[in-house]
Amino acid sequence: MSVFQMYLTLGIQHITDINAYDHILFILTLCAIYQIKQWKKLLILITAFTIGHTLTLALATLNLINVSAKLIELLIAITIFVTALANTMQKSGKISQTVHLIKYFLALFFGLIHGLGFSSYLKSLLGKESNIVLPLFSFNLGIEIGQLMIVFIFISLSWIMLNLFRVKRGDWNLIISGAGLGISLIMILERL
Repeated sequence: MSVFQMYLTLGIQHITDINAYDHILFILTLCAIYQIKQWKKLLILITAFTIGHTLTLALATLNLINVSAKLIELLIAITIFVTALANTMQKSGKISQTVHLIKYFLALFFGLIHGLGFSSYLKSLLGKESNIVLPLFSFNLGIEIGQLMIVFIFISLSWIMLNLFRVKRGDWNLIISGAGLGISLIMILERL
């Protein structure tokens, strides 16, 4: 297996691992207000998140920034809470362009925080590698692919709930976002 394939696979496995449920929960809350027909906007949103975490993951892996792991874990829980809370304030129906832009900015900013969360894992994998560009690129690509897999599964489930089971869009948002609020609040309290 090549270095590219190895780190690509590790990136996919890391983001889809149930032990990384905080990152998965963030992605789910981020997607809660979107429908399958908004896939382009959702793709931009997930890519904004990836750009954010790629930047800090690179900086942390190169030891250019160093932030306490405990603080990062707390901040990750807060990003989920804020995202879920913002979703509960979203009225069902059409999402304005302003809301999209705010969500893109928040996804990018919150990606910076999540990248620091990924950095400890990647640093332990890299060990004393002399060239980290290819591993860093392929790991981030793997994370992006894993995130898109999670989004595809979630959006498919959303389509089923909204179209086959006729759950109202606002109710579905409240179910997902409410779960995100509750779980992230518990995480915040545990991590304080």
